[in-house]
Amino acid sequence: MSRKKKHEHVNHERWLVSYADFITLLFAFFVVLFSAGQADKKKQAQMASSITQAFSQNGMFDAHTKLPPLTDAPGVTPASNVSPLAIPPLDAQAEMAKVKQHLAEAAKHEIGSGMIGIHEGKNGLTISLQEAGFFDSGSAEVRPDAIAVLDRIAAALPETGLRVEGHTDNVPIATEKFASNWELSSARASTIARLLLKHANVSPEKISVAGYAEYHPVADNATPEGRAKNRRVDLVVESGGKD
Repeated sequence: MSRKKKHEHVNHERWLVSYADFITLLFAFFVVLFSAGQADKKKQAQMASSITQAFSQNGMFDAHTKLPPLTDAPGVTPASNVSPLAIPPLDAQAEMAKVKQHLAEAAKHEIGSGMIGIHEGKNGLTISLQEAGFFDSGSAEVRPDAIAVLDRIAAALPETGLRVEGHTDNVPIATEKFASNWELSSARASTIARLLLKHANVSPEKISVAGYAEYHPVADNATPEGRAKNRRVDLVVESGGKD
């Protein structure tokens, strides 16, 4: 007798594996679409405005384009009203190095004696006028022999933004003229600014004055040497200018 052939068992559910893979890929696709749709539209508008302005200045795009704004989403400023991204001039660093060199030549003796210090910081070039060379203790009047030094410094300053900052040590002062270190530091800064404004290259529209008392020290007030360094007036030459 011949043996009966066994029928192979057919799995009719194999399609579920492919279907599950398809659903997974479809879900991942929609997740990517959703993430892309959440991009910062305001930044996109700013970038588009900057690019458009750059090409318009070169005559490549018509400034009076008839195209609609890139986005009209609520709360998003139209691209035409967005300020261009600030791009610092490439030669700003070279210009600041040139200013530093001119100042070093104008006050070579005073820098060597420690009467003046020059250093670069994140806000620009800082010229520190130490109290010992410019003021008597507790006074906001510049010494007569320091006027010529200020004249040389002013002549070497560029026509850019300038901040005059007064600083003191932490020793309290209470006189008939100055009730605290706030008044003394502000008065010294104002006196220096007034003398600098006598020069044509120092514009009153580009200069500001501030008094910080003892709250912006550069040295330890626990020692006489540290307190001497803190008693100063800083001239901060702003690298980006002042509007």
